[in-house]
Amino acid sequence: MILSLLLSGFLTFVELNCENMFDYTHDVGKHDTEYLPEATRHWTKKRYWHKLNNIAQELLSCSSDNAGIPDLIALCEVENDSVMRDLTKRSLLRNAGYEYLMTSSPDERGIDVALMYSPYSFAPIRSYGIRVEPIEGMRATRDILYACGETVSGDTLHVFVVHQPSRFGGEKFSRPFRKVVADRVCASVDSIRTLSSEAKVMIAGDFNDAADSPSLLQYYQHGLMNITKDAVGDNGVKGTYRYQGEWESIDHILGSAYIYNKVDTAYVHAPLFLLEEDAGYGGYRPRRTYVGPRYQSGYSDHLPLIVRFTF
Repeated sequence: MILSLLLSGFLTFVELNCENMFDYTHDVGKHDTEYLPEATRHWTKKRYWHKLNNIAQELLSCSSDNAGIPDLIALCEVENDSVMRDLTKRSLLRNAGYEYLMTSSPDERGIDVALMYSPYSFAPIRSYGIRVEPIEGMRATRDILYACGETVSGDTLHVFVVHQPSRFGGEKFSRPFRKVVADRVCASVDSIRTLSSEAKVMIAGDFNDAADSPSLLQYYQHGLMNITKDAVGDNGVKGTYRYQGEWESIDHILGSAYIYNKVDTAYVHAPLFLLEEDAGYGGYRPRRTYVGPRYQSGYSDHLPLIVRFTF
């Protein structure tokens, strides 16, 4: 594996919102009862394991002949450590050798973010969750995951995984909540740069905002560039998420100048098995686990972003 990476010179980074990757037991103090066997969704052990293996299949399909399996994977909407342990050690990914880092957030529903990594290509030096203090009218949100590690090339890479607040209540009402998260990330990036002005920084996740939104502009003002701004996929896919027939790119991978200049390819991963026909609007949409209350054993309402770097 190490020899393969060194020969290819590629490092593959994937970002995916898994859409409600809950286990089937109750976490005390969390509003996760919707995903229990006796709830209206009938979220059973069988459905849980089907979801895990679907996500595992989706991530393995992000592999390539010349770069192998993904080296780093940023995940949003994973419930807890048990889910990540099952995904990496007991699902179809069990032989891939992945390890993971994740947050333990005050989010009301109990969802968190995580970073999966191949220990052959990324060696963590330190990691921790960064708490976001809510402002007036804002619910407790996901922590930001920070991880610093060394790649096979010897570079020190600083990675932030974020899941900014949704647009619940409307874009204008919720805009300040996403700004709070962007403020917190940018402050951390600035702190890293005081120690190393040429630090190699990546930020990935579900921003719940488009590339030209105020929260994304804030990142750009701190010297971060949107690697996936123009990313599209096969089969007419023009974003990572589809709402009422319109493709949106609300998932992003950002990087500092050095990282940006190392990009080989950046695209939305959209093979047909992750899609279904959109009967109402035409074309395709992501094949998700539920459509309303109806279970359909799909994958996620988001599609993965893939970026391959040359190091």
